[in-house]
Amino acid sequence: MQSGWWLHPSIFLILGALVIPFLKGTVQQGYRVALALAFIFIVFQTQAGVYGQFSVAGLEFVTGRADKLSLAFAYVFSLITLIATIYSLHVKDNIQHVSALIYAAAATGVAFAGDLLTLYVFWEMMMLASVWLIWRRNTPTAYTAGYRYLLVHAVSGVMLLAGIVLQYGETGSMAFEQMQATGTAFYLILIGFLINAAVPPLHAWLSDAYPESTITGAIFLSALTTKTAVYTLIRGFPGTEFLIWMGVVMALWGVVYAVLANDIRRLLAYHIISQVGYMVAGVGMGTAIALNGATAHAFTHILYKSVLFMGAGAVIHMTGKSKLTELGGIYKYMPLTFVLYMIGAASISAFPLFSGFVSKTMVVEAAAVDKLAWVWLLLSMASAGTFLHTGLKLPYFTFLSKDAGLRPAEAPWNMLLAMGIAAFFCIFIGVYPAWLYSFMPAPVEYNAYSAGHLFWELQLLLFTGLGFFLMLKHLGGERKLSVDTDWVYRKLAPIVVFGISDVVRQSWRGFITAMQKRLGNIWQSMGQTYGSNGPIGQTWSIGLTTVWVVFFVALYGLYILLF
Repeated sequence: MQSGWWLHPSIFLILGALVIPFLKGTVQQGYRVALALAFIFIVFQTQAGVYGQFSVAGLEFVTGRADKLSLAFAYVFSLITLIATIYSLHVKDNIQHVSALIYAAAATGVAFAGDLLTLYVFWEMMMLASVWLIWRRNTPTAYTAGYRYLLVHAVSGVMLLAGIVLQYGETGSMAFEQMQATGTAFYLILIGFLINAAVPPLHAWLSDAYPESTITGAIFLSALTTKTAVYTLIRGFPGTEFLIWMGVVMALWGVVYAVLANDIRRLLAYHIISQVGYMVAGVGMGTAIALNGATAHAFTHILYKSVLFMGAGAVIHMTGKSKLTELGGIYKYMPLTFVLYMIGAASISAFPLFSGFVSKTMVVEAAAVDKLAWVWLLLSMASAGTFLHTGLKLPYFTFLSKDAGLRPAEAPWNMLLAMGIAAFFCIFIGVYPAWLYSFMPAPVEYNAYSAGHLFWELQLLLFTGLGFFLMLKHLGGERKLSVDTDWVYRKLAPIVVFGISDVVRQSWRGFITAMQKRLGNIWQSMGQTYGSNGPIGQTWSIGLTTVWVVFFVALYGLYILLF
């Protein structure tokens, strides 16, 4: 369907963000909220169709392709932009505000991109904007984590660009549609997307960088990068079977490392990896129910994960502490933060009447329908682990356990308001899932509240909760470091690089020393032969010189006569 003129929401938000540094105080705060509201309005007013279509040198570009799938992601991206903007109203950092909004605009641009080159431009814009949300924390660990984040995503961009070039060479088209597994381009583009989706072993950038980001920047980070990657996988690689098992590995990997985490935002970061695993597995299954489940779970995950990160951020903002071993007993001083956090915890744990229940169970049900028994079982295990750590361990040791002597005030009003808006959607979607299902790319024929689903999920939650309290003394945070795959480029790579450099440096020094010695020997030999004391360097007598001259002149004359 060809459509007419369209104001691209991403362009609108980028241009609006550039005005922010010229405003101050409450005027700037009001402007930022108004800009986010206008962004929501433009996105929700967008009708299905093709926009911004043009050709250059034979290349066809579609800067705006709006359909059910792209609109579902654009809707939730615009909602989280407003929520995160409200959450950050107290922050006075223009670079952070501008970067965050450009980041959100770029993610929305990816969702609307109808061709691969447009997607690539917005993909790289996301990387360049989002890294500032890490660096602006202005700590040494934030700077180094940001550089590593930038390096990993630069690799993702290179892979994607190489794949796009090869894809055009193989097909003559730049259209971003379902990819055919016929050549190198397929795998290069897939790897580029998998890096941003944080699929192990390419995942550690997330748990490395997100805990070091700014408190408000983490809300944008938790919502956008991995979910744009999920969108691109749904669009380009549905039914790619090995993604099923990659998703299962993600779901379990994140849960296992969350067990070991002591930093509250690192624990939540690992659960991003785990929850995205459900989406990736759904993409791999490729059926209508699985793709609807992946899309729905991305939508609900953005909202409930924002509640969790906002709750953790409020604790860090008010206490200055981020480790479970340093927290405890603060529910009396931050009761609203605690209650709102628990709404997000109930959602991610898939409690009935909360949003995670109506989306996560759809992916698990898709595995059951496809008779993938092991996938169903392992995803159910991961769900139990999620409740154990995000729903029980983190809130217990942060808010309820032994008093750590902290006496924080309640979080600022804007933080609570933002958490409240996101928490409302967590409950609203859980109670009325038809609203969410209406956005899905295919008609939804799924009833989350069947007796079987309710019985199984409540049973799973009950026994997980029982296990938590029986093993409570073994589940607290510990002052230890967990080694993940980022060890390869954080520790091993420098050792290897510097080790090779030392070997090369020593070899070069040995070569130079040997050459100097060899040249010295040659020079000494020449001196002995041609020097003043050598046989050739000695002064000849006039008579002997005359004899040799006459001899050579005679030879020359004989040559002339004969030839």
